[in-house]
Amino acid sequence: METGEFVGIFGDVAEHSPWVAEDAAARRPFASLDELIAAFQAAIGEAGVDRQRALLRAHPDLAGRAAVAGGLTEESSREQAGAGLDSLTPAEFERITSLNAAYSEKNGIPFILAVRGATKHDILAAFEARIGNSPEQELVTALEQVCRIVRFRLEDRVVG
Repeated sequence: METGEFVGIFGDVAEHSPWVAEDAAARRPFASLDELIAAFQAAIGEAGVDRQRALLRAHPDLAGRAAVAGGLTEESSREQAGAGLDSLTPAEFERITSLNAAYSEKNGIPFILAVRGATKHDILAAFEARIGNSPEQELVTALEQVCRIVRFRLEDRVVG
């Protein structure tokens, strides 16, 4: 498979960041799904901090403006809906909006959580637990969460 075809298939796995698939493609061949996932995660982990921050900033806020306006990617929309973020009470929506703003202001990146399997209550608890972390801790944690999201999306794409 040519690099362009690979990126055409997997370029949207990392939110609005096809460079991750391009970097992963350079690590071919992959003998297994685990090797494919490891290549994507290595591309993220080995990127420079500026590129990593750009990747993180490409992620939408949880239950944020893009979600309200219907501007999420199909995968983000499905993931957020699966966690109940499309059916928040007004009070829950206000709390998440407030936490999103405080988190972004403090860390310079959106709050990122792999929400698959989580409830809206789990997400609020994670927000509360992480809001006091340092920006350095949150850079590491957010990248770990992106790697989890990438794993889930690759598993969906390859296994179905």
